[in-house]
Amino acid sequence: MEYNKLVAVSGLSGLFELISSKNDGAIVRSLNDKTTKFASSRIHQFSHLESIEIYTIRDNVNLVDVFNAMQADGTALPDVKDDKAIKAYFQKVYPDMDFDRVYISDMKKIVKWFDLLQKNNIEIKLTEAPEETTEETPVVEETPAPAAKKATAKTQEAEEAPVKKAPAKKAAAKKAAKKKED
Repeated sequence: MEYNKLVAVSGLSGLFELISSKNDGAIVRSLNDKTTKFASSRIHQFSHLESIEIYTIRDNVNLVDVFNAMQADGTALPDVKDDKAIKAYFQKVYPDMDFDRVYISDMKKIVKWFDLLQKNNIEIKLTEAPEETTEETPVVEETPAPAAKKATAKTQEAEEAPVKKAPAKKAAAKKAAKKKED
């Protein structure tokens, strides 16, 4: 299981592996009990863990940075029911967190999610974007293809040709002339 396939689903506790998505929802597998279910997009919202950011006193950071700090600290996770212990834990592990905007309920979720990731042996890392090549490539001037030359010749002919009346206008003019004769 990969970190980039994990989602949080509103209204459902825990984390889920995104198995398949559909127009009206997604099929997800719970990390808690490994059950598979359909979650309707009419009722639930899906948040990829890779896209979740945490407020800090500087710039926002990705949730992966907080998880890595928790992993590097190595201390035991606090009890989820003890609000003071959770806040003290995050003040020690990630002191740059903006504690005015990150609520205790959010910190509890982070602790629960981190515990689930540890129990399921999921490597916590972001998907790397494909690297762009920075090598300089020589610029080669291309000559226009023969088809392109024909197309430009046709457009030149069209521009130079006298404007012709549309067939519908000719037919209407003939009908009007016949009416005048009658």
